[in-house]
Amino acid sequence: MKKFITITAIILVLVGAAGYAVWHFGTNIASEKIIEKVESTLDDENLEEVKSYIENDSKVQEIVSEAATIDPETLPFQTKEEATRVLIKKVGVNRLLDIQEQVQNGSINQDEVLSEIEGKLSEDEISALKYVLYKELNKSN
Repeated sequence: MKKFITITAIILVLVGAAGYAVWHFGTNIASEKIIEKVESTLDDENLEEVKSYIENDSKVQEIVSEAATIDPETLPFQTKEEATRVLIKKVGVNRLLDIQEQVQNGSINQDEVLSEIEGKLSEDEISALKYVLYKELNKSN
């Protein structure tokens, strides 16, 4: 009986470890694919359109100016890859794709998107997203 319990415990630990590895590496792979897709759809013309939108939107300008004062050492993440992983873990791939579709067809507005995302992320994670946005915008300039 003791041998059976030991073998069962070992199997459960191995299955748990394998499940965690699949989940961890799965989110990494998903985040890389999302980043690749976004980068491939943003050609120079689209990138200029996004930059123009950002420059003309006072809310986004406020976010970017806040991010300039953030100390990156205090943030939970600092790269777009890490930001994507956090969004996938907290919001979910399917919901992110739903949001993208709703934004494209105009059935959800900016405030609704921000409200939903802010409801799922901590203040530190939101600050880190602002920092990543700031860093990416300044990298392009």
